Amino acid sequence: MKHIAVYPGSFDPATLGHLGILKRATKLFDEVHVLVVHNPSKQPLFTSAERLNMIKQSVRELGVDISPLRFSTLESGLLAEYAEVHGAHALIKGFRTVADIEYELPMSQVNNDLSGVETIFMASEPGLGYVSSSLVKEVAALGGDISKYVTDAVSQKIQEKLNAS
Repeated sequence: MKHIAVYPGSFDPATLGHLGILKRATKLFDEVHVLVVHNPSKQPLFTSAERLNMIKQSVRELGVDISPLRFSTLESGLLAEYAEVHGAHALIKGFRTVADIEYELPMSQVNNDLSGVETIFMASEPGLGYVSSSLVKEVAALGGDISKYVTDAVSQKIQEKLNAS
């Protein structure tokens, strides 16, 4: 039996923290679906397609084995349904703080109730626990150096987007 997981997120943009979780997940599962999801409570800087492309570029840049990865977007609908349709038994959720778990726990319970999919919580790497996509965008917008938090590909795309605004 193939062990499949879904790693969902808005990834606006994907940080080194996100990518660290992804790399670790590929060691636990035969196949990992990286799923860019729409979050109606957020106004993204990048389109879903741009975010997906940045993740692909970042994975290559970091030398992560791409063979177990599948890349997709979910513009509407339930994550639990996506997992069920694609035969996934687990959702991967990274967390930085207890606040992240408090936010994610009810959703994990509902996803399990809807489809039986389990949520695996993975702690961020120690040096990246304070980094969020929002913080990266804010630092970049104020002219700060974000190279410690994102790949070169993401840094370049953020600068292009900010310069176009």
